[in-house]
Amino acid sequence: MNVTLISHTPSPEKTIAAAAKLCYSPAIIDDIFNDLTDEKAAGFVEMLSEIGHESPIEHASFTFGIEGVSRALLAQITRHRIASYSVQSQRYVSENQFEYVVPPEIEADAMAKAEFLEAMEQAQAHYEKIAEILTNTHYNTMIAEGVDEKKAKRDASKKAIEDARFVLPNACDTKMIVTFNARSLQNFFAHRCCNRAQWEIRELADKMLALVQEVAPNLFKYAGPPCVRGGCPEGKMTCGKALQMRNKYLKK
Repeated sequence: MNVTLISHTPSPEKTIAAAAKLCYSPAIIDDIFNDLTDEKAAGFVEMLSEIGHESPIEHASFTFGIEGVSRALLAQITRHRIASYSVQSQRYVSENQFEYVVPPEIEADAMAKAEFLEAMEQAQAHYEKIAEILTNTHYNTMIAEGVDEKKAKRDASKKAIEDARFVLPNACDTKMIVTFNARSLQNFFAHRCCNRAQWEIRELADKMLALVQEVAPNLFKYAGPPCVRGGCPEGKMTCGKALQMRNKYLKK
């Protein structure tokens, strides 16, 4: 898994502090922004966190490049609806010799790993065979309809992989660019840094959190699972490790 912070709102904490301060000030926006030192902005952002005034933090956004994750993760992350996603398409990008993600539990078990790798090889073989069959069928149909040979060859291949992709596994590697505003990102961390989150998206959340804490340390000072800031909301489903989780996230 490779995660990078591609871009973010310049001076995110200062932008948030200015937005919040505007709500209670008669001053013009330029004066509010120019009066904010980094220290004042940090204090204001921390105060917003304490009083639960969350709407101003929506004015800061963060864009990530994410590679080496599975289609299973894609299905989970897109459930976070207040975000923007651009994902490598299996409809337009051929998956010849596709990369895949091996879950740690499978990696650690020789028999399970051997079965898993065989399944990946079979999926690849079926994908390529189906794509080949459909490409020939579409090509012949297009030629019969009078389509130019070069165009028929190109379009037949594109049309074939559109259906061949249905045989690909959840483990199949994908890439995406994702943008969250800071409020949505806080919600993402609350759900996906939790021990009950699936291992892959939890790893992704931890990497994303480390990146944003470098550029907005006060904004994300208490980010992480809910038990970092209070009690665990999971009830009888709790992992029972609130103290360990606080030590892990607050030490940052």
